[in-house]
Amino acid sequence: MIPLSSTISSGLTWSKLSRSRGYELTRNGEIVGSLQRSSFWSSKYLAETQSGRWTFRRGGCFGTGAQILDSTSQQPIATFKSKWGSGGALTFADGQTFHLQSKGWWRPVWSVISQSDETLLRLHVREKTVEVPAGAVMPDGRLALLILFTRYRVLQAEEDAASAATVAVIAAS
Repeated sequence: MIPLSSTISSGLTWSKLSRSRGYELTRNGEIVGSLQRSSFWSSKYLAETQSGRWTFRRGGCFGTGAQILDSTSQQPIATFKSKWGSGGALTFADGQTFHLQSKGWWRPVWSVISQSDETLLRLHVREKTVEVPAGAVMPDGRLALLILFTRYRVLQAEEDAASAATVAVIAAS
């Protein structure tokens, strides 16, 4: 995998791996990070970049929140608390908090906002791209983790929407 710092000035794209339950984040065909579902029946994902490996899992009331665990020790390093409607707050063990927001029709753009209201990244769902503004200042490891976690949250929201649609169809029958 290539370091994330070499990707800031150019576009990052997501692609679904054809034979697995995973996704790759690439820049010009080179892998920057990956997100892999542990199994079909599990809601856990393994995230990996040059900076590290993490496990993302659902948590909180009704499974609407999430936790980020260190893959080696399985100790929580961050907790996500969802807000009603969309978005929420991701708080790391060191106290640093980021806000996730989704905007647009069917939530096509997800943003990560710092405590000082700086937009650190935008994930464009339909275009399958990640935009990191030129002025965004964030260590590579934390930025990579935020990108992967935002993609995970998009997948979580899509799964929740599919489940809600299924329940609505069954209830209407």
